[in-house]
Amino acid sequence: MDIAIVQYNAGNTQSVINALNRLGVEPRLTHDAEELRKADKIIFPGVGEAGSTMRHLKSMGLDQVLPTIKQPFLGICLGMQLMCRHSEENDTECLGMFDLEVKRFIPARHEKVPHMGWNNLELRADKSIYENMEDLHVYFVHSYYVPVSEFTTARSNYIHPFSAGIHRDNFHAVQFHPEKSGAQGQKILENFLKL
Repeated sequence: MDIAIVQYNAGNTQSVINALNRLGVEPRLTHDAEELRKADKIIFPGVGEAGSTMRHLKSMGLDQVLPTIKQPFLGICLGMQLMCRHSEENDTECLGMFDLEVKRFIPARHEKVPHMGWNNLELRADKSIYENMEDLHVYFVHSYYVPVSEFTTARSNYIHPFSAGIHRDNFHAVQFHPEKSGAQGQKILENFLKL
C-alpha cells in the first residue's frame, strides 16, 4: 500500500510515520504533486500556525493540489483546520474542502487554552474511520476548533461542544492526534488504511 504523508512545515510528521510503521506501513513523505496524486491514501498531519502554514503550502502549489485529491485523505489537528474554508487564526483563508470556519476557544471561566490532554469522543452516525469502536478516549492539543456541523462524525467537549472529526466524500479529518492516542488511535489509523 502506497501511503503519502504531505511534507510541509508541520511539526508532527515523525510521530505519524512511527505510528504507521507500527502498523507495518512504510509511508512516503512528499510534497510532489504527482506522487500525491498516485498514492493510495494521503495523510495531512499538522502542528503549527495556520497563516504561515498556508503561505508555505501556497509556495509549493499544494493549495491547488490537495483539494483535488480523489483518494482517501486524512487530516490531523492543524491539517483538519486547514481543510476548512477559513480560520480565525491570523484571519487565514484555508483549503476549503469543508465550508466551515475555524474558531478560537474563548474561556468561559478559568479554562486554559490551548485545550491539552485526553478527552472522550461522542460518535455520530458516520463511523467509517471509527468502525467497531466505542468509548473512545483520545489526545488533543489545540487552541482553535471546528464547530459542530452536518460534516461532524465525532464530537468532544471543551468549554463547549466542537467537532473532533469531520467527513465529506473522500476527505476525513480529526482534531485529535491518533498517533499519540495509544491503541485506540492506532485502530483509527488502521481503519483509515482499510478504506
